[in-house]
Amino acid sequence: MPVLVNAHDHARPVRSSSFGAAGKPLELWLQYLALLPAVDPHLAAAASLGRSVLGGAGAVMVHHTRTQGLTALPEEAAEVARAAREIGVRIGFAVAMKDRNPLVYGPSEDLLALMPEPARGEIARRAGTTPMPVADQIRLVDEVAAAAAGELVDVQYGPTGVQWCSPDLLRAVAEASGASGRRVHMHCLETRYQRDWADAHFPGGMFRFLKEIGLLSPRLTLAHCTWARPDELELIAESGATIAVNSGSNLGIRSGIAPVAEMVARGCKVAMGLDGLTLNEDDDALCEMRLTNALHRGWGFETAMTERQMLRVAVLNGRAAVTGRDDGGVIEPGQPADLLLLDTGALDDDRLVPDLCPSGLLFARAGARHIAEVIVAGKTIARRGEVLGIDHDGVQAELLARLRHGMGNSAALQAALPELDRAMSRHFSAPPCC
Repeated sequence: MPVLVNAHDHARPVRSSSFGAAGKPLELWLQYLALLPAVDPHLAAAASLGRSVLGGAGAVMVHHTRTQGLTALPEEAAEVARAAREIGVRIGFAVAMKDRNPLVYGPSEDLLALMPEPARGEIARRAGTTPMPVADQIRLVDEVAAAAAGELVDVQYGPTGVQWCSPDLLRAVAEASGASGRRVHMHCLETRYQRDWADAHFPGGMFRFLKEIGLLSPRLTLAHCTWARPDELELIAESGATIAVNSGSNLGIRSGIAPVAEMVARGCKVAMGLDGLTLNEDDDALCEMRLTNALHRGWGFETAMTERQMLRVAVLNGRAAVTGRDDGGVIEPGQPADLLLLDTGALDDDRLVPDLCPSGLLFARAGARHIAEVIVAGKTIARRGEVLGIDHDGVQAELLARLRHGMGNSAALQAALPELDRAMSRHFSAPPCC
């Protein structure tokens, strides 16, 4: 079959439950990520992208929202690209862009006032960074592209989300994307709190605003859309934008269940993302495909989405969103040789009748353990649990050693996070002021 496409991810170095973030709502979970010390970006990317390949993904979106910061971003991006080339995996590299709302969807002072010292000071210090001017953020994407783009790497604009980007920044991204043809990758309506914020700030409709400024286009990928409404899905479908749904992630950080079957029914181009948070935190794209199918295929005798439609979501619709090119995702002469070979002996080891449907087994039980080979651009990059281009086990061992060594530097934040948890719970549970 074609390789699977992970159309929304961040190439995080380790599983979030390893540092205490498991089960936290997104708004708090994001702050836990700061516990991780900076490490060599090549090492971090090689560990993550290696796991992606072992899970069956031959193309991965890297929305680079957490920089290591040890060098300038173009140099860091070049190291991520080097890791991708060594492994042989295709990546999209979206440069994160934001300029507002670092803690909650509104002034940080309202939240900080709910916290005692010294936790308040620790969180305020981390949230008080002055954002980069809009023009500099646009220019930085061009600098990253010059340093990192290549045959396997497509550099994109990566506004983190409407709630984190000012209208001026979003307009600048839309203008730059329209002029250059460069794709845009952005979070959208991941949580119900973002839904509430969007309704309050865009009484005429957030998607109508995105359409008016030229951002809602075939060049745009919207990650999640968990809380999108039917009329908004119609606008997305009409625009030709791609939606990257992330079923395991949305369950893991309590964001909700996206209306995937309705997205498909309304004509949206839907792709599958892993977001670094598959159900077992193992980057198993086959299991993620099965989970998404199980959630959205329909109940009882009703079929809301077919297995054929799910396969398009998993292997075809996200390719352009990651690679920037409209090719691949099918097995035909002249198409990119991006293939996933499964061990049918292992997948079908207990057959009792002669005419079992292969796709039935695929959606019933397939996982990373059944992968025999991953081929990208005609080259075998993984075989039977081994990444061929790097010593993946050695990379992961070295990465963990460095992370453990540096974790002591985040003790103050670790002590402040329980207070932030209590404050956020109060903040988001409070009734609206008007």
